[in-house]
Amino acid sequence: MARRVITNDVWKKLLPLMPAPKGRHGKDDRNFIEAVCWIIRTGAPWRDLPPDFGPWKTVYNRYSRWVKKRHMDEIFEALKKRWVPRISYD
Repeated sequence: MARRVITNDVWKKLLPLMPAPKGRHGKDDRNFIEAVCWIIRTGAPWRDLPPDFGPWKTVYNRYSRWVKKRHMDEIFEALKKRWVPRISYD
């Protein structure tokens, strides 16, 4: 199983930023955000997404839709505050 990085505190901040559920989406928003974080952290291609996150193509298609609809903008802003650089190069 892939390591999870979204703590309960972070999730509480992200939850209001999630778009209203439409169709089947909604119950697995946290897992979806974890999948996106895994891709960003590892730099791996979508096809290498661990199966714990669901089918890579489904996750990618959802990510693509959310980016086009600009749902990810505020989510990334909130996540950016979570992952501040731990090393200063000054």
